[in-house]
This record gives sequence, C-alpha cells and structure tokens, in this order.
Amino acid sequence: MALPGVRRLDHIGLTVPNLDEAHEFLVDVIGCEYMYKLGPYVHDDSDWMLEHLNVHPRTLMRELHFFRLGGQAVFEVFEYQAPDQRTEVPKNSDIGGHHVAIYVDDLDEAVEYLKNKGVRVLGDPTVSKNASEGQRWVYFLAPWGLQFELVSYPNGKAFDHHPERFA
Repeated sequence: MALPGVRRLDHIGLTVPNLDEAHEFLVDVIGCEYMYKLGPYVHDDSDWMLEHLNVHPRTLMRELHFFRLGGQAVFEVFEYQAPDQRTEVPKNSDIGGHHVAIYVDDLDEAVEYLKNKGVRVLGDPTVSKNASEGQRWVYFLAPWGLQFELVSYPNGKAFDHHPERFA
C-alpha cells in the first residue's frame, strides 16, 4: 500500500546560514532558476512554530526562497534564527545526514566546471558496481557545507538492463 494520491517529489527544504550566499551558489554555480521569496515568519504569541515545524517556539524564519532546477526539482531554502539553533552541518554518517544528487550528462565536464568555480569536489569520480554498474558519481560541497552529488549513467545502470538479477 502506498501513500494515497502520491505522484512525485515536490520540493526539498534546506536551511542555510545565509540566503545571499545560497542564492549565488544555487543560481550562479548550480544553474537553478530563482522563483520567489516569502517571509519573515515569527509567532511570538503562540507555540505555532513548535507545533507545525518542530522548532523552538520563538524561532524567526527570516525568509525562504524557492529555486527550480532543470525545470522540475524545487529547493525551498530557509534562513532561520532560533534560540536553540545548531550550526554544525551533519555528516552523511550522522542521523539526519543527507545529500542532494544532481544528474548530469557528462560527469567529467561537470566536475571540471565546479573546480573552475572554486567548489570543493571530494575526490575523483567513483565507478559504481553491482546494480548501479554503469554509473559514476562524485560529491561536492556547497559553501555552507551541504553535500551535493553529481551522478551520471548515460547508458543506464545494470539494474535498468537486468532487474531480475538484483531482486
């Protein structure tokens, strides 16, 4: 049984320390389209922020900006100020750790582009094995530490060609 009415991923929410820095990175480096902004939001007279967003009740959401990538994926990017805010970026191995993967046609060209933009790329591209054979990938970091991944499999993955082998 699936979630009733599910169709697709709608957006990914990210919290950043500086919206101007995030805007520059997402638009000028990644190539996102800036859409619009909302905010600020604060609820000094209630526990709305805690009840609806699971953040400290006196949290200030300074602004949130929306960006579109490749005509479909939308990033909802927040800048918060909260009394109990943590500023350490989680590693992939931490509970709540995460990354954002972006598909590209030519991995080597994309890696070179990022390096020319001064983006920190983590190691050399890795060749996947098993069900993901045919794929190459590499991680890189946003200025605030969020991990992104470039991934490419122009001829598909082994799973795409022989799913019965990996069931």
